[in-house]
Amino acid sequence: MPRAESRASSAAPASLRPGAVWRNWGRSERAHPEFMARPETVDEVIAAVNFARDTGVTVKAWGAGHSFTSIAATDGLHLDVGALAGVIAVDGPLVTLGAGTNLYELPALLEPLGLALANMGDIDRQTIAGAISTGTHGTGARFGGIATQVRGVTLVTAAGELLRVNATENPHLLSAAALSLGALGILVDVTIECVPTFLLHAVERPEPAAAVLDEWLQRSAETDHFEFYVWPHTTTALTKSNTRRPGDAPRHPLTKFSRWFDDEFMANGVYRAICAAGTAAPAIIPPVNRLAVKLSGNREFTDTSTNVFVTDRTVRFREMEYALPIEAVPDAVHATQKLIADRGWRVSFPIEVRSAAADSLLLSTASGRATGYVAVHRYWREDPAEYFREVEAIMMAHDGRPHWGKLHNRPAESLAAAYSGFNEFLSIRDRLDPGRVFANDYLRRVLGQ
Repeated sequence: MPRAESRASSAAPASLRPGAVWRNWGRSERAHPEFMARPETVDEVIAAVNFARDTGVTVKAWGAGHSFTSIAATDGLHLDVGALAGVIAVDGPLVTLGAGTNLYELPALLEPLGLALANMGDIDRQTIAGAISTGTHGTGARFGGIATQVRGVTLVTAAGELLRVNATENPHLLSAAALSLGALGILVDVTIECVPTFLLHAVERPEPAAAVLDEWLQRSAETDHFEFYVWPHTTTALTKSNTRRPGDAPRHPLTKFSRWFDDEFMANGVYRAICAAGTAAPAIIPPVNRLAVKLSGNREFTDTSTNVFVTDRTVRFREMEYALPIEAVPDAVHATQKLIADRGWRVSFPIEVRSAAADSLLLSTASGRATGYVAVHRYWREDPAEYFREVEAIMMAHDGRPHWGKLHNRPAESLAAAYSGFNEFLSIRDRLDPGRVFANDYLRRVLGQ
């Protein structure tokens, strides 16, 4: 058993109150916990865990609710860790953040230090703890997900003990604790290895989808951060090629009007209306998609990394994403396009394709292999079940692994075969949470116990 600092207390957290209905952002999951609490200190987190264990209920932390799965749901005690936020310590490029720090807060916290995250996804609503625990990632064949930037965590175990995991304390646990699905304890802080601030030169262009798929491996290898979106019912892909520049390089950002028109008015306002109309009249979706690719994604600019990585998305949707061997992406996308056409489905959201470097985290979707990601979406008022089920079969045929925070149907037996570190993770979980204080239905399905 790893050494841990005992700070057990039998007192309930000061902020404990009766539970209320909780819903995630995508409106795909809901829960009604018996209790809720918003701890403001680590001691209150310990008290909450002790209370849950001694009361015989489970406890789960939730952040921004941006997971589409029920990974954060419980009928026991829900912990809102939002008050545990901000910079706790700085040691060169190593920055320790409160677990409840939202990613959108990082520019204001890190830029004065001359630092930034090495890579980010296109949504920044998540907390840092939630992002690493579900395997949130961006794109870039030489860059890993956010969890690969973790150099230490502090968590409260089921025994009510404070466990530090880093290069000098319990280092053997880091490959599990950096991406833990919330199964090992409640994270209270996270130490990230940052990089000096940098700019990104962004080129966004509509291109023939067939050519983009043919050039996928080459463009992923040659471009720092390459991704694209294939629009169903069209032959067009919207490509995004981002090249890293030094932080003191000249900036050429989008004008305020251009950013508002493209990213707010068109991508959110108009697109929300289109999705709503498409739900009522699916026949309009193909011509609208063809029009959309003609009106969007033809621009070039240079700005700070977060301003390029992140896109403000306010149109609610539900998502499934699979991680594949990077070379399998073109065949999987072609098969998905054919599936949509053969079934006569009307799909308004594009197929999203990204990449990531191989890593060594036990439950990372990129563990042990260079990875390509293929994501499919549906508007939140549409039923995604049939579409996602059929696409999932394609992804599984290409040795796919599902994103832990996005919708999928895989049980533990199937997932164990996909991860060489699966049993090692289960062994660590058995030591840290033998009574399953942090369990829920989702973890029982994907971990099998």
